[in-house]
Amino acid sequence: MSREFPIGLTPPDWLVRNLQPQQAPLNRPAVARAAVALALPLGIGIAAGHTAYGALASMGALSGVIGDTADAYRMRILNIAIPQLFGAIGVTLGAAVYGQGWLAVAALTAVALVSGMISTIGAVASVSGLLLLLNSVIGAGLPLPGAWWLAPVLMAGGGLLVLLLALLAWPLRSGVPERTAVAATYRTVADLLTTCGDTPTTDYDAARHAVTQSLNQSYDLVLARRARHHGRNPELTRLLAQLNAITPVVEAAPAVHQSGRPLPPQIRTTVRHLAEAVETGYTGPIGLDLPTPTTETARVIDHALRHTAEVVTAPDVDPYGIDDRLGRPAALRIRAARAARNVLLSSGSWRYGLRLALCIGLAQVLVSTVPVPRSYWIALTITFVLKPDFGSVFSRALLRALGTVAGLVIAAAVLSVVPRGGWDVLVLLLLAPLIPALTPRGYGYQTAAITPVILLLSDVLNHQGTALLLPRLVDSLIGCGIALVAGYLLWPESWHTRVGDRLAEAVADTARYVESAFAAPATPGAETDPAARARMRRRLYRDLSTIRTEFQRALTEPPPTGRLAAGWLPLVVAVERIVDATTAARVRVKHGAPPPSTAEVTQVALQLRELSKGVRESEVLVEVRTDLSGPAESVLEPLRQEVAAARAIASPH
Repeated sequence: MSREFPIGLTPPDWLVRNLQPQQAPLNRPAVARAAVALALPLGIGIAAGHTAYGALASMGALSGVIGDTADAYRMRILNIAIPQLFGAIGVTLGAAVYGQGWLAVAALTAVALVSGMISTIGAVASVSGLLLLLNSVIGAGLPLPGAWWLAPVLMAGGGLLVLLLALLAWPLRSGVPERTAVAATYRTVADLLTTCGDTPTTDYDAARHAVTQSLNQSYDLVLARRARHHGRNPELTRLLAQLNAITPVVEAAPAVHQSGRPLPPQIRTTVRHLAEAVETGYTGPIGLDLPTPTTETARVIDHALRHTAEVVTAPDVDPYGIDDRLGRPAALRIRAARAARNVLLSSGSWRYGLRLALCIGLAQVLVSTVPVPRSYWIALTITFVLKPDFGSVFSRALLRALGTVAGLVIAAAVLSVVPRGGWDVLVLLLLAPLIPALTPRGYGYQTAAITPVILLLSDVLNHQGTALLLPRLVDSLIGCGIALVAGYLLWPESWHTRVGDRLAEAVADTARYVESAFAAPATPGAETDPAARARMRRRLYRDLSTIRTEFQRALTEPPPTGRLAAGWLPLVVAVERIVDATTAARVRVKHGAPPPSTAEVTQVALQLRELSKGVRESEVLVEVRTDLSGPAESVLEPLRQEVAAARAIASPH
């Protein structure tokens, strides 16, 4: 018979959230690539009589496997090749100061500062900064065989092997990931329409959030390629037109949900048929089985779906007649200059760079003054843990420690039972697939999968066997402790300053969106162009999606951070509903409803700006004044209700 935990032994919510595995599908091609990419270099090295060289190439392949997360082939080139270049620079710098004492301390501290600062640019830069520092630590902590240039070449070659394996199917599947992403967006829209008008509202909120994430991913994939082709690629132009075409359906969904009347099932079926046409590239006729609309919102959906069907099945699209709803990315040269300027002038990049440099400096000072054999593992642990863009530092430290213990159990079995030599290749064939299989489950699971692989390759280089195990556990715990104390607890940067300001800015942007949605064409400074409003709305949803992710990460931290996040998270959902209500009112006005008065719009915008100011200036829920009134028959009445609800959330309970 099952027994409940006594109250005092019940694990806290933040700990349960940390340990709970995330659900994710198994990426079979990535699993196969990991097995081949890690085992093949070591096998070749053993066969050629240069086992150490093979181990170095396998280490490089390990970093390539960790970075092999993109769907589109061109994105994979960026995600794997660019970090490998930084990794080669890192191992060269590290090897140059190997055994140099305080010079190594200064060099790694400087590399950590640069690594931390460039990590704030974006996803590819973050991985590049990570690999720059990781390989610097490895080069400074391990005696690498061969000439100074050999280790960088071997490690970069191992990473590029992963890229080569990933690109083998490119000639046969070019464009397939982009089409699959756009089709997936259509299917999430079908799920959203299914929840419209139903209760509970949480189902609709979750479906709308899924649509936002899917749109973000699809636009990122398509626009990343279109920036290179400058609109001349007909396939990419067609995909962008299909993404834009589904936007009116997404915009109409809030109006349908407000009506409280579920849509007929034929609507969802039609959207799914359109998704299949997108995925297969079908351009023939589609027999639309749409019911006759009987309400205002049903007519909006009917009109939007018929337009979407025309775009999806159109064989040719004018490449110069398609607007990029998020704005076409600037040229690479412009983006690079902008990123460099932002890094140098941003207080956030300097703050994170200094945090990382301080922790790495302390680790190197420790290992330089205390005789700890091969203690580069301490700095490696700090590098992995102290990545705020990868999740909560506290959570990563906790999961790193737990994952290391689990990984050491596997490594103990391998190092004590399996003889060194050709058997190592077979072991890598079995262990390497666990990395891409377990990484989506959570950081602790990823650590448990990576730890035995790194220890096996390290043993090939230094031949310490099971003597590696206890020092590695101690080093990991020391690294986690340094990251928690020097990189987390001692910094005055609170959770509110990381997230609260961004939420306040999003609320202020929502006020501007409300004014733009109902501005007269002659209003100075108002974005009355439909494409401009669409870009504003998409940016708002993207920002709110990012903020929601940050809040959910904060929930995994212990009080008071987790408690603050739990208190403020409903406000993020409320702001999303405000954007929805604004869009719904705009759709109704577009289809004949009387527009709201300027006084009504001004009143709502003022309330939102007051809310933004309160969020920015306070770290706790504060009492606010709600003064919203207007004609009950106005299209802004649902919007006023949502604003009042948001301001009520910001009041103490």
